[in-house]
Amino acid sequence: MPKYVIERNIPGAGSLTPQELQGISQKSCGVLREMGPQIQWLESYVTDDKVYCVYIAPDEATLRTHAEKGGFPADRISQVKTVIDPTTAE
Repeated sequence: MPKYVIERNIPGAGSLTPQELQGISQKSCGVLREMGPQIQWLESYVTDDKVYCVYIAPDEATLRTHAEKGGFPADRISQVKTVIDPTTAE
């Protein structure tokens, strides 16, 4: 199943409280349960004004549906083609 990175523009994301982040996470997980196992949230990276989320999903449309149902922005969705790390250099 393809892996995707979703870029979400959320001004002030880096200043969200742990409680606010928990609420956002709970909303996302609720929508994921409703949608079924074909979509999985792996992790997210919070920066000052953006959140980058890594998902496994069958296609971009499924990710857009999740974003719409959850009320989350999905400003850019990019399919991961390859993963590299320091061991790639060996």
